[in-house]
Amino acid sequence: MKYRLVFIILSILTNYAVAQHKTSVDSTNTKITEIDSTLKKNTTVTKRFLKEHELWDELLQKHVSNDGKVNYKSFKTEHKKLLDYIYCLSLMHKSKYFESFSKTKKIAFWINAYNALTIDLILRNYPLESIKDIKYPWKQRLWKLADLDYNLDEIEHNILRKMNEPRIHFAIVCASESCPKLQNTAFTAKNLEEQLTKATQEFLADTSKNEISENEIKLSKIFKWFKKDFEQDGSLIDFLNKYTAIEISDKAKKSFKDYSWDLND
Repeated sequence: MKYRLVFIILSILTNYAVAQHKTSVDSTNTKITEIDSTLKKNTTVTKRFLKEHELWDELLQKHVSNDGKVNYKSFKTEHKKLLDYIYCLSLMHKSKYFESFSKTKKIAFWINAYNALTIDLILRNYPLESIKDIKYPWKQRLWKLADLDYNLDEIEHNILRKMNEPRIHFAIVCASESCPKLQNTAFTAKNLEEQLTKATQEFLADTSKNEISENEIKLSKIFKWFKKDFEQDGSLIDFLNKYTAIEISDKAKKSFKDYSWDLND
């Protein structure tokens, strides 16, 4: 019975486009209309399917390289699956279960949501050279039809940053070269601590984004823009020393690197 239910869930999510209630995607505009009523009403099914964010994980592994490069051209061929996932996120967010989620589960949920919505934003406007080619990219409300009435700024600043977990800055991605790399696995509550640590360490070790030595550091502007987030339990140097192999001096000379907004493809 368990495996039959999983099969039904997968069938609903991947095949509902041919049914009476469907998601329609065209080359100029993406619209999310009504999903199959069985899924829409069954929060238990949605909860099971989203437990480990399987659909998002599958898409990431197929279209994102180990070094975080996104193949938007191939991703676009599965845009409907991405919309399936976004709609499932909205159903989960509206369900009676959401408020009872643990902090780690909510952080994983919102990181995945932010990244999925960013990919969707790019696909709606692809091809392009930079997310900044889109007018007010972080202010757009594109997901109302999916009942997910947030823009990217609100998810980052009003939700994730208020959870007092500065490492989220290395997990959410703005589709740009100087951003942290997009991890090609979904974030989950079970693995969140390990995943956030890995993302932070990888970002700091990437010399195209940060150059670190004992007496001099050239940092990503992320550390300038969100300085207060990294000083909740000490200085910025204290934070960096938790995740770098090099022990940075408190007197180290500090500067910030130029930020590239070129697309991360």
